[in-house]
Amino acid sequence: MLSRTADNLFWMARYMERAEFLARTIEAAQRLSALPTAYNEHGTEWESALESSGMSEAFHAKYGTAEADSVVDFLTFDASNPSSIRNCIEAARTNGRAVRTALTAEMWEAINGAWLEVKKFEDALKSGSDWREEVPRFLDFVKQTSLLFDGSMIRTMLRDPSFWFSRLGVFVERADNTARILDVKYHVLLPDTETVGGSLDYFQWAAILRAVSALTAYHWIYRESIKPWLIADLLILRSEMPRSLLSCYENIVSCLDSLGKAYGRQGGAQRLARKTMAQLENASIGGLFQSGLHEFITTFIDDNNRLGVSISEQYLV
Repeated sequence: MLSRTADNLFWMARYMERAEFLARTIEAAQRLSALPTAYNEHGTEWESALESSGMSEAFHAKYGTAEADSVVDFLTFDASNPSSIRNCIEAARTNGRAVRTALTAEMWEAINGAWLEVKKFEDALKSGSDWREEVPRFLDFVKQTSLLFDGSMIRTMLRDPSFWFSRLGVFVERADNTARILDVKYHVLLPDTETVGGSLDYFQWAAILRAVSALTAYHWIYRESIKPWLIADLLILRSEMPRSLLSCYENIVSCLDSLGKAYGRQGGAQRLARKTMAQLENASIGGLFQSGLHEFITTFIDDNNRLGVSISEQYLV
């Protein structure tokens, strides 16, 4: 396979995963902003949405204060934001079109249909219609599109390098997203005047679980009320949870091993991925809290970024 083809497949999947994550992040911020004033007087939920998307600095350079309307606009259709949902779906379609013959008909229909629908939403926004009423429907559409794209990939692609590079993109991006939303909860959402375990803390954690579709999974596994350390355990160390860091890295290692066998050699990407997975397998949630969860997540995000660079150097350049 040409490295250019592998690169397009990898980034196509990353952009689609990022678009879904942004939609879920906006929904979580909307839930928190809808809490009664007694629970939510500090207004940190929209700042948290920017922090978790990694676009806080770019937003403040353009808009200043983080308010609901401006943050939603910036994360959905702002052309100046390279990671807006609109730009992510356009970039995914551009990458997919470049390797159209490597995609199944179902995958291309999912991604091309998503772009056509996004253009309809964009036209409605430019026409001056009441966009605010359309936001919930747009976010639902983005999540459904991601599920359709992911499902068509799993159910219709041959298990060959095209599939493995696409799945690599999904799981590298998903690991980054899960880590960021966990870190944001600890360092942005909860105001200094609030206590861990208080009512605001509870509602914020519930919103985070919904943002990663894990609320039902949490209660199924732990059979307890919401506790921060158990949520961290679920989203970091439980391989049963498809968005957990460990689950992502099990899939990353599997994809890289498959590529190693296909090409007849291993490399730095395989070594980095196995090292990170071993650290996750040997970790305990008590140990992570004791040594500092923020420090662990920051290190993980850096390692995950290094893995992306290593994959690019080994296969995509």
